Amino acid sequence: MTLRRPRRWSALSRVERVDLYTRASLYVMLAGFAFSLLLAAATAAADAGERGAMVAGGVVVLVAATVVLRAVVDNHPARGPLPWPWVAVLLLGSLGYLLVPGTSSVDTVQATVTAMVIGNVAAALGGIPDHRVSAAVVAGGAVLGGLRGEASGVVSGAVLAAFLVFAVRASLWVLDVVSELDAARNAVARLAVAEERLRFSRDVHDVLGRRLSTIAVQAELAATLAARGDERSAEKMLEVRAVAHEALAEARELARGYRPTDLATELEGARSLLRSAGIDVELAVDVVPRAWHEAAGWVVRESVTNVLRHSAATRVRIELAGDELRVSNDGVRAGPPASGGGAGLDGLRERLTPLGASLTTTASPGSWTVVAHLPGSGPLSATTTRSPA
Repeated sequence: MTLRRPRRWSALSRVERVDLYTRASLYVMLAGFAFSLLLAAATAAADAGERGAMVAGGVVVLVAATVVLRAVVDNHPARGPLPWPWVAVLLLGSLGYLLVPGTSSVDTVQATVTAMVIGNVAAALGGIPDHRVSAAVVAGGAVLGGLRGEASGVVSGAVLAAFLVFAVRASLWVLDVVSELDAARNAVARLAVAEERLRFSRDVHDVLGRRLSTIAVQAELAATLAARGDERSAEKMLEVRAVAHEALAEARELARGYRPTDLATELEGARSLLRSAGIDVELAVDVVPRAWHEAAGWVVRESVTNVLRHSAATRVRIELAGDELRVSNDGVRAGPPASGGGAGLDGLRERLTPLGASLTTTASPGSWTVVAHLPGSGPLSATTTRSPA
């Protein structure tokens, strides 16, 4: 059997420190209470034989109570398995300790031994999270306190048992609260990491998804031109390379966390992107409130991505009418748009919700409309071809 080297106090976490402090406090309370009473009883004992019997019996009861208390603390807050052999030693040893000849020859000794037994049993079993056990311990303290036939003994025994049960339960309750708070803090930290990962995945979807859609459209056009022997195919492939470099640069900015969402940049990028795909673009966007810029940029980005991926549009119009931003196109592929929304719109909805905004989608002949209601700014809408897959 190898013994683990005790860890330094500075190396322990806050919960481990509270756990160690709680355990040490309970053990010191139990041992200090027992030894002080044993010392008082031994001083008042009639002879050396009685002192020896008293000390030996007290040590047995104290050791059993310590083992049981440790099991109770280890199981808390659940009611786990107890070391029943040691519980039997504690209860039977306490009873025999009270009834053994010699410990009751002097009233002072009898009262002291009774108090020690009540204290050990109450401290050991009082921490069990069961009100029935606590009630039984208090009742047992009252019975033991009344063995001399005095009413004051009944009251003092019950009060002593109740006090120790409360002390142990309160200490374990504090330990439980600290453990739950630490677990909640760790959960918050994990949620923050998960939220940051989700934010990064959305940015990757928004940025790289648009760029890759452009690369696919331009590469398809270049392949068509090359099949016809058109010299413009080389020019289109150079444009594909340029877009790939831009996508790589944006991916690096995303990895560093330096890429903000800017409405003007998104509008200009949408114009360049759609024109490179052979789609005519008309912009009619004047002044947008600053508070809208980032959310409006998200809507423009997702709408243009949908146009590239899910439409056969030849013309796109982006306009701001009052508080409504509209991105409309003139071409929808055959078949109804996919129901339920896709990952892109779901991600957009989740990003707008923390701002107090809501997002709805409606289908109309030849188009697919996304409407985002922003707080204090009126409806913000974007019309695309269909919900992304």
